[in-house]
Amino acid sequence: MTQPSFDLGFDDLPDPTFTVAELADAIDQVLRKGFREGAWVRGEIEGFQQRPNGHVYFSLAERGDDGNATLPVVLFAGTLARMRPLLARHRMRLANGLAVRVHVRVEFYAPSGRVSLVMDGLDPTYTLGQLAAGRDQLLRVLVAEGLLDANKRRRLPAAPLVLGVVTSVGSAAWHDLVHELEGSGIGFHLLAAHTTVQGDGAVDGIVGAINTLARRSPDVILVVRGGGSRTDLATFDHERIARAIATCAVPVWTGLGHEIDRAVADDVAHSSHKTPTACAAALVSRVADVHRRANAAWSSIVVESAAGLDRAERRLNDSTLRVARRTEGAVLAARARLDADARQLARAASRVADEADRRVARHVTILANATRAGVRDAERALSLSESRVAVLDPALALARGWSITRRADGALVRSVNDVRPGEQLEITVADGTIHSASRP
Repeated sequence: MTQPSFDLGFDDLPDPTFTVAELADAIDQVLRKGFREGAWVRGEIEGFQQRPNGHVYFSLAERGDDGNATLPVVLFAGTLARMRPLLARHRMRLANGLAVRVHVRVEFYAPSGRVSLVMDGLDPTYTLGQLAAGRDQLLRVLVAEGLLDANKRRRLPAAPLVLGVVTSVGSAAWHDLVHELEGSGIGFHLLAAHTTVQGDGAVDGIVGAINTLARRSPDVILVVRGGGSRTDLATFDHERIARAIATCAVPVWTGLGHEIDRAVADDVAHSSHKTPTACAAALVSRVADVHRRANAAWSSIVVESAAGLDRAERRLNDSTLRVARRTEGAVLAARARLDADARQLARAASRVADEADRRVARHVTILANATRAGVRDAERALSLSESRVAVLDPALALARGWSITRRADGALVRSVNDVRPGEQLEITVADGTIHSASRP
């Protein structure tokens, strides 16, 4: 590439002193002459903004070990309108962080004293190539660290019903997902983590949402977004998002709305799907299949159980008949033996009863004699006891002048040690009770 010439042509001036406006105009002329056909420049878009009048302003930046460089760029609305078919054909959208190779006119803007680049062309293959190269490099790193299949090894429940959802709540992607799940009639429970899924802050938001939902331990986490450009998908090629998915303790499914392209997030996810609707449909299919298999298994169990019961009933009836026949024979035999034993027992009992009658008669005579003698002895002992009891009768003792002293709790006082000074006493005499307090 030839270098532009910057010969100012002022060497023959006796005193080349310029006013500010003259120098600014001279610089502009030199730049226009030196970059007569414009220039291609590559860098990363920063500070992207589109004004109400349709003009776009941003900076092209280069960050390197040798230092940083930044140049302002303007893309006028008319030029942008002419470039839209090119952007649409390659499914690109200009945004911050995007590596681009653009064609510009180099101009010097005197009012601000700045060199500015007026963009009039774009090389989409450069941007797409950079994105592809970045994806390939990241995938190689993840493979080397053993992270590419890490999330795929996470155990997914047979019927995942508690779903963590990372998306922009209220977006088309959200409504498509919810519509598919609700239409299934299955009782899914959603834990939503709202975040932007493209543009500034998207990476931080998506990583934070995945980590937040993982702590709540759903059955699976769904990362979904609607369709968009290839450059929109570049958000999901970011290393931080890839690592968040790969190291997540919960299986992660993606539905990123890109029918053709595939992001690094899709590669590291447990399962990837083309759209949020497809992601939801896969879940519905999985749970419905488990439900069908469970119903089939239950039906099989019912059929087998009924057949088993029938077989058991038939065996039981057969056994019952055999037992009944055997029992009837045994009962008849036992009854015959019982009749014979009863006759023998009756004869033996008659003999025993006669002998018992004789013994009872003898014992009755002996007992009668002994009873009369015992009664006489008991009468004499009772009379003696009555005499002794009369002597010991407390009433007679009280009548002779004795008394009975009790404490208030009813305990008898037998010693001065049984009473405390001032304690209430009850003294029982022949004709009543006296209440008094003991003296110290």
